[in-house]
Amino acid sequence: MKKIVVISGKGGTGKTMVTGALSDLMGKKVIVDCDVDAANLHLLLKPRLKERYAFVGGKKASIDKSLCTQCGLCHSLCRFDAVKLDGNAFSIDSLNCEGCGLCFHACPLHAITMKDHVDGEWFISETVYGSFVHAKLGIGEGNSGKLVSLIRQKAEEIAVQEKADWLLIDGSPGIGCPVIAATVNTDLAIVVTEPTLSGIHDFQRVFKLLEQLKISVKVIINKYDLNTENAQKIEKFCSSKQLGRVLKLPYAKEVPLAIMHGIPITQYASDSPVVRALHNFVVNEI
Repeated sequence: MKKIVVISGKGGTGKTMVTGALSDLMGKKVIVDCDVDAANLHLLLKPRLKERYAFVGGKKASIDKSLCTQCGLCHSLCRFDAVKLDGNAFSIDSLNCEGCGLCFHACPLHAITMKDHVDGEWFISETVYGSFVHAKLGIGEGNSGKLVSLIRQKAEEIAVQEKADWLLIDGSPGIGCPVIAATVNTDLAIVVTEPTLSGIHDFQRVFKLLEQLKISVKVIINKYDLNTENAQKIEKFCSSKQLGRVLKLPYAKEVPLAIMHGIPITQYASDSPVVRALHNFVVNEI
């Protein structure tokens, strides 16, 4: 089984559009959406939910008011303003609590406990393109890297069970923990970038990360013809790093129309130059 991750240095480059197309063009596969902070691949793949699970990412403090003597030590120690005084009673604001446990260890009467906190959900679904594992992180919740590691592990287990040829991973933009969790120990990273100054800058940052992780790289410049000068700068950088041929996708009005209809571009316009280019990419490059 070959593990392929699709990532981008910044949001809005067309990463999920590419992943949706690859979901249709590639052979027997399991797909996992590791962009848990802003998951949207399900909008294209139209999954049918099979299993749903809660994601417990960490713990939050809780005060037992029957044991609390209102000494105020927890209030004075908390640097996240999570301990609130309501009248004569202290309570924990779960939105502010970072789960550090300082109040738990400091409380002289052991009136504070650390309880599991549900940070989101993750799902196992079916699509016409293959099994699909995805997740939804709660608003303002942390531990996205931990959730990515969890759903990627589950997707790999399913891929082994189904004897899939591919594990296709839709990663997050940027270079943070979720990206590392989605990318580490993969066979190939497909980086989708755009011919803008921010696109060039963030592409170079994510390439540096991939160099450190020692992962092979293929590069796609989406809408390259909107600024051919910047596209040439990206190609020049790739040539200096010996990354091989860069796939250049032209701007095509069919792409936003396909997104508007909620289907992969391959299903909306199979004769589009974007689809032809991606099909050749799958056949010849991966």
